[in-house]
Amino acid sequence: MHEKTTTRVILVTALCAAAAQCAAPAPEPVEPTPGLLAFTGARLIDGDGGVVEDGVLVVRDGRIAAAGAAGAVDVPADAQQIDLSGRTVIPGLINAHGHVNNVRGLEADPAFYTEAHVEDQLARYARYGVTTVLSLGGGGPAGVAVRDRQDAGLDRARLYLSGPVVNPASVEEAVEQVNAVADMGADIVKIRVDDNLGATQKMPPDVYAAVIEQAHARGLRVAAHLYYLDDAKGLLAAGADLIAHSVRDQPVYDDLAATLMEQDVCYCPTLMREVSTFVYEERPDWFDDPFFLREVDPAVVQALEAPEYQQRIRDSSSAQTYKVALEQAKSNLKALADAGVRIAMGTDTGPAARFQGYFEHGELDLMVESGLSPMQTIVAATGDAARCLQIDGEVGTLAAGRWADFVVLGANPLDDIRNTRSVESVWIAGNAVPTSGG
Repeated sequence: MHEKTTTRVILVTALCAAAAQCAAPAPEPVEPTPGLLAFTGARLIDGDGGVVEDGVLVVRDGRIAAAGAAGAVDVPADAQQIDLSGRTVIPGLINAHGHVNNVRGLEADPAFYTEAHVEDQLARYARYGVTTVLSLGGGGPAGVAVRDRQDAGLDRARLYLSGPVVNPASVEEAVEQVNAVADMGADIVKIRVDDNLGATQKMPPDVYAAVIEQAHARGLRVAAHLYYLDDAKGLLAAGADLIAHSVRDQPVYDDLAATLMEQDVCYCPTLMREVSTFVYEERPDWFDDPFFLREVDPAVVQALEAPEYQQRIRDSSSAQTYKVALEQAKSNLKALADAGVRIAMGTDTGPAARFQGYFEHGELDLMVESGLSPMQTIVAATGDAARCLQIDGEVGTLAAGRWADFVVLGANPLDDIRNTRSVESVWIAGNAVPTSGG
């Protein structure tokens, strides 16, 4: 064979080999593994004060398997990938003082408190990005049954509850009522130490001390409704575990902050509770907010904007007192946060005209208005709220091992806390929350 012919044969053979390689079939696509998801490209606000740009969140069987920066987190080849470029992901909001109760619209009726109604309220919270609620009062066996169904198939907000508010008149009744709540399977005990601006009898210290002692004996913590600074000090001295409202009668000063920190007791300001007492003296701006209107019964709005209803609020001395108290509450929140007290976002939503889900975003606004930064506020509504409820091993942060409860936002809430309203999707236990209500 001539040299030119040999060279030509070698060249043709090489070209054919290259062509064969180029024409080789593409690798078979990997079948996604059910329950394995990878969310890519988003800004991750982790609930502990950290931010990751261009983050990756890997979810396996309802829990977070990994979270971090792109390049530092391996995306499994068999994961279903969801591109969240340009979005922000935060942990699901946690309401440390809400109510899942027997209210429909503006009416309360014990007959309303069914498992279906409890789940309906939790679904509404979830659609607003509130993925966990501690219901402090108004709970019962139906709520316990719903709570006990929280598993990997969950697509509505998680529920923890106190059961009925303990309101004994004696030490003996205190023991009986705490035992009833404990036997029901409640997560925490709730008491009220408040005279409703002088209109009712306040629970005396020996009785609330008996409640706290018996609750601790049954392995339960105690959340305290209060208004006055002196009662906050007395309840802390007796061993209360969660301050469930703001101190609203006077400035808190340094001694309360020191006691809260020493005893590792969280403070839940519930600023929107005060707003709800007076805001309907005129038509609130949010009655025109699509984010509000998508979940509200128009008949409720019509009733609240009726002139006679508005006049009743204007004529209410308690409403006007609570309007002033809101400013004291905001000032005290700032002082305690500055001192290092752990704050847990809470709203007291659930009673009539305290709108579940929507008011939580109003609470975030008011916390920033009080002087907290957007990041402080988000941490109070996620990681710190979980710590205050002692469920931080399960929820509250974008960390491996936690349930995959998170909210996808279209805008960055660190730029403007009102961007928490830019909810694009909500995920609970790695399940997309249905977007439409009942």
